[in-house]
Amino acid sequence: MKKPAITGSNPGQPATTPIRNRSTRSQFDQETDLFLHYLAAERRLAKNTVLSYQADLNAFFNHLNTRRIRNLTAVTAEEIRTFLASCHRQGISTRSNARRISALRAFFHYLIREGTIETDPLALIDLPKPGRALPKVLSLNEVQQLLAAQSENDPLALRNQAMLHLLYASGLRVSELVNLPVSGVNLTRGTVRIFGKGAKERMVPFGDEARTRITSYLRIGRPLLLKKRRSDTLFITNRGRGMTRLRFWQIVQETVFTTGINKKISPHTLRHSFATHLLEHGADLRSVQIMLGHSDIATTQIYTHVDSDRLKSIHKKFHPRG
Repeated sequence: MKKPAITGSNPGQPATTPIRNRSTRSQFDQETDLFLHYLAAERRLAKNTVLSYQADLNAFFNHLNTRRIRNLTAVTAEEIRTFLASCHRQGISTRSNARRISALRAFFHYLIREGTIETDPLALIDLPKPGRALPKVLSLNEVQQLLAAQSENDPLALRNQAMLHLLYASGLRVSELVNLPVSGVNLTRGTVRIFGKGAKERMVPFGDEARTRITSYLRIGRPLLLKKRRSDTLFITNRGRGMTRLRFWQIVQETVFTTGINKKISPHTLRHSFATHLLEHGADLRSVQIMLGHSDIATTQIYTHVDSDRLKSIHKKFHPRG
């Protein structure tokens, strides 16, 4: 198939950054232009996605240039491993390296399809497995500070108190919290009914403190926010509508600011803290999995690693030979 000339000046075509002087265009430059055109015109990828491919390819070709490799047929699996090792020495993260491999894999698949090369140098290269970051959690004292921060009795403060207490008491996802219907809360039984990911239903209990806060909000705060309007959503704004995830994230940030807690805290931090504190106090992993709504218990097991790290920290701090 005859390949069209790519100049980078056509409307909608991603501009390419030259690796070397355009007066001596290399095979790398030409094939990169054609590949980027293919991504934009045929696969219709977003401009920023195409630019990400371009940046990753340029990093690889700059590496080849320093190694005096001028031809694509000279690229081997060993050379790609050398490139990845170089990235690692430069402090490039495992996640970024995995993205670079994905970009290279797509590029070389394209070259094989076009008949430019016959052998894929990435055939024996596996994506690096990124280490899973342990979730950030609050101490019990920090949770107490956070939950005690909203002390006013105006409607918005009552709502915020109820939301924060319920989030820590039940470990809900923020989307589940802001979309929770009034009918989803049973104050008599102290349970919340959730339809989580995949429309899977679960019942999660909550304690007396959360029940007290929700009751105050329902009796005093919510009617004042509704102003005779109707809404099926439990937690509403002063316009009588459901809240967005972003707005609740802002509420958490505003509350953290008043406490002086020197940590980056998001709504998910309270979910992480809920799970971690349950396990620390003897809850079994299967029960925590059900309450969190995880389909795979392996997802829940990350909280056992948090607890393990905590135990190691305590051991190192207090053991005489630590």
